[in-house]
Amino acid sequence: MKSLVSIFRFALVACLLLLAFPKLAWSVAPTALPAGTPPNDQRLQPPKDLNGYFPFTVPKTKAEWDVRADFVRRQVLVSQGLWPMPTKTPLNAVIHGKIDLPEYTIEKVYFESVPGLYVTGNLYRPKNVTGKVPVVLFSHGHWQNARLSYESDSNLLREISTGEERFERGGRSRFQSMCVQLARMGCVVWQWDMLSDSDAIQIPREVVHGFAKQRPEMNTLKNWGLFSPQAEANLQSIMGLQTLNAVRSMDFVLSLPEVDPARTAMTGASGGGTQTMLLAAVDPRLQLSFPAVMVSTAMQGGCTCENACLLRVNSGNIEFAALFAPKPQGMTSANDWTKEMATKGFPELKQLYTFLGAPNNVMLHRGEHFPHNYNAVSRSGFYTWLNKHFKLGHQEPVIERDFEPLSKAELTVWNAEHPAPKSADPEFERTLLNWLTTDAEQQLRASAKAGGLQRDLGKAYEVLIGRTLAQAGELDWELKAKQDQGSYVEMTGLIRNKTYAEELPVTWFYPKKWNGRTVVWLDNSGKAGLFSESGSVIPAVAKLVGSGATVVGVDLLYQGEFLTDGQSPQQTRTVANKREFAGYTLGYNHALFAQRTHDVLSVVQFLRTAKIGSHPTPSSIELIGLDEVGPIAAAARAVAGSAIEKAAIDTQGFRFGKLLDYRDPNFLPGGAKYLDLPGMIAAGAPNSLWLAGEAEDSLIRDAYPTGRLTQFTGNESARSQAAVDWLLK
Repeated sequence: MKSLVSIFRFALVACLLLLAFPKLAWSVAPTALPAGTPPNDQRLQPPKDLNGYFPFTVPKTKAEWDVRADFVRRQVLVSQGLWPMPTKTPLNAVIHGKIDLPEYTIEKVYFESVPGLYVTGNLYRPKNVTGKVPVVLFSHGHWQNARLSYESDSNLLREISTGEERFERGGRSRFQSMCVQLARMGCVVWQWDMLSDSDAIQIPREVVHGFAKQRPEMNTLKNWGLFSPQAEANLQSIMGLQTLNAVRSMDFVLSLPEVDPARTAMTGASGGGTQTMLLAAVDPRLQLSFPAVMVSTAMQGGCTCENACLLRVNSGNIEFAALFAPKPQGMTSANDWTKEMATKGFPELKQLYTFLGAPNNVMLHRGEHFPHNYNAVSRSGFYTWLNKHFKLGHQEPVIERDFEPLSKAELTVWNAEHPAPKSADPEFERTLLNWLTTDAEQQLRASAKAGGLQRDLGKAYEVLIGRTLAQAGELDWELKAKQDQGSYVEMTGLIRNKTYAEELPVTWFYPKKWNGRTVVWLDNSGKAGLFSESGSVIPAVAKLVGSGATVVGVDLLYQGEFLTDGQSPQQTRTVANKREFAGYTLGYNHALFAQRTHDVLSVVQFLRTAKIGSHPTPSSIELIGLDEVGPIAAAARAVAGSAIEKAAIDTQGFRFGKLLDYRDPNFLPGGAKYLDLPGMIAAGAPNSLWLAGEAEDSLIRDAYPTGRLTQFTGNESARSQAAVDWLLK
């Protein structure tokens, strides 16, 4: 009697557990690994951060480099919110307050990079020159209020004693020193303020450089602010605004009649070096680059203004510098994270320049005996490099002369006649991002309507997802279990991606009378979704197998056998940085949504290239993604192209733009910008699509040829069966 009671109690507890935890169905599905043993997948390791190691591998051929350089350049543009480039509205430049000095003049300038966002700075022009003259863009980095600042007495004396500076007067401002010397050499110089510094007062410093905590009032579905999940989903960042200001600075200097467009240069140190690298990478109008104390295989830039989602995923500062090759490029090192450049990073850059036929166009000015700055010795290295390549005709090495620095009052842009805009205004922040959002959407919709889905949206998705089918990697298979089920064979094992050190548990149903079709079935529960709680195959899958189609189920990352406790993550991991900025994690690591899309691409590519037993390559590969994995199926389809012949997708109305937590498992940087999920669905055209969960949408409708789009509007309980029936037509 006691044993019967015990059995009853056990059965009751089991039933209650199944009711309370329906996702435990994975426990009755076949497994590829021993219980509690996760796949041997490098993505389970701690995420990479800005202090990692970022080497650069020189390509074997020029054609290989051209392909890689095109992708990384696009990655930079996308990450900065510059794909497409925001509409170049009138600069409305105001130049005033000329200061006339014996060898040069200084003017005060402000212009609008986009409506309402003012770029401020000083314009130095040489006197007594003829013809067109070179121009230098000078970005100052993280020295607070750099353009208007003066060095303290104690710091200046220390710098003179160590040889970092030469003069008691000119050494008061290394920023003015640079501009004055370049003007004396016959160059126009544009030195502008970084956001929150000197006269650039519209966004406060605590946001630009000191952001640490998410601001609930800025995390909204409309009128959001910087660093919010909405901003990241639309690729709007401080770094992107800085890069945009650099692009518009180039527009500004090229509008000056005396500037020679064939002799344009940019330099800057620290954060200014980061900005120099990025403009050099993306703006073909720049002809000479000199990023100081920033190019390195080590720390990549610690400030929020130097990081952006997507930017350094599988890339880094050395490769960004490489994008400028074979144009002239110099750089400096110091006793900081650049101190190993001579042996780590620069040899590879030299090799690339040599490979491209310009070995003398790259130079490292070593300064490991100096601290992290742009000192007089380093500046001399830049002047000499500029003099050589722009043929300015000065004796080398070029050494600064002393001068009388001007005061803040003499250089500041704003005055009674030119009043400053409102400072630190949250409404301005919201208005600015709203303008950028609207502008991008208008451009992308116009492009899609004009047939540019793949040119603009498709190319962007390759960056957002970070892997194409062609980049899926080298794949192999290990069989773990095999059962003859009568009309079909059930096999469970592991697909290994040797290129990326990834491992996926999969289950296959192979009909003994296979018709050549293979269907990849995606489910919230992974491969367990192919089975009922009793362990039998669910009717929709059984119908496909009965028709002669192979069905493949897979545990995507953090599904099924990836979960040793059976609990799906509610939030994704972040790096060990307490500041709540998505870019510190997602600027170096793929989002979980993207990683799961990679898993789908691995399965599809494996099916296309491998032979399992007596089954050759499938005649067609089809895809079903229902519930929460529907968007992943849409993303895979968008980058896989014609490799997925037919797809049945239920989105349940999901939108990236509705997520209010950048740690949400479905969060994807840029996911909202590119017309959100409808854009991804449209980019999957023209192959046939069965679609549920979506209202009528002209973007999707217009992308698919007549008869290639079927929209399901029936009862949700009949959804999976309806999707299968459509596939079997």
